[in-house]
Amino acid sequence: MPIVLFTDFGAGDLYVGQMKAALGERAPKVALLDALHQAPNFEVAPAAHLLAALAPRYPAGSVFVAVIDPGVGGERDAIVLEANGLVFVGPDNGLLSVLWQRATRRRGRRIVWRPEHLSDSFHGRDLFVPVAAALASKRLPRGWFAPMKAPEILLDADDLAEIVYVDHYGNAMTGLRAQAIARATRVRVAGRSLKYARTFSDAGAGKPFWYENSLGLVEIAANRASAAQQLSLHVGTPVVLSPG
Repeated sequence: MPIVLFTDFGAGDLYVGQMKAALGERAPKVALLDALHQAPNFEVAPAAHLLAALAPRYPAGSVFVAVIDPGVGGERDAIVLEANGLVFVGPDNGLLSVLWQRATRRRGRRIVWRPEHLSDSFHGRDLFVPVAAALASKRLPRGWFAPMKAPEILLDADDLAEIVYVDHYGNAMTGLRAQAIARATRVRVAGRSLKYARTFSDAGAGKPFWYENSLGLVEIAANRASAAQQLSLHVGTPVVLSPG
């Protein structure tokens, strides 16, 4: 099963390459997938909701290295979580807590092993990657883990009524799961009240609307235009649902 990378490191910077080099050394036969390297910088809560929506799209047994870690080198712990057949390696700062709380099958462990050379500022490469490689390769040295009941930091696992990600088209994903939301509902954001459209072509040219995106989240978009620019949307912008 593959190792999947989810970070806020930026695809054009040098950090992802270093992680892949370390993975290539430790697990050369394991497939490596990039989920996202433009997760909201330093924003743990939005990234936690985005990861919870994105992860189920990957094969059972996938091992995620998830790193949005503004407290790297500090007192926060390092953990491994198994949730609904997927494995997650990352910081105990809330990033993995939403998917943990929503999982019907779960197990957690603390990473007590530390490498001989551990950078104070790059645990993604030096700590999380070796652990993920060992898990994916099914070559686990003894003494690397200690049992735990739950992560120390648990964010609210209810839907997050704010923007959690803006893509390069200017489409703005929210932390709201769309399945239970009536299509007559209006989404109020940035002083506008938006109607539902099933897809882009159902909305007028340049008109903002909301729809259920491919991850099952409420997303604010505009037909052939940037909703983020039109409405001045950014990660953290609140949204409100109201009856149609």
